[in-house]
Amino acid sequence: MSATDSALDAEQMARARRLLERPRRAERMWPVLAAAGFLAVAALTFATAMIMAPPLHTEHAAKGAIE
Repeated sequence: MSATDSALDAEQMARARRLLERPRRAERMWPVLAAAGFLAVAALTFATAMIMAPPLHTEHAAKGAIE
C-alpha cells in the first residue's frame, strides 16, 4: 500500500476541508473612500479660506520703526 492510497474519499475530504474553513469577509472600501474624500474636501476648504481671508496685519513693519 503506497502513501497516496487511502480508505478515505478524496472528494469528501476536500468538501470537509472547505466546510471547516472560515468564511472570508470581503473588505469594504466605502469607509476608506469616505474618509479620504472628507479629508480632501477639508484640505481644500482650509486652503481656500487661507487664500481668501484678509491679512491680519495690514500695516507695513518698517512704517512704524523708530527713526
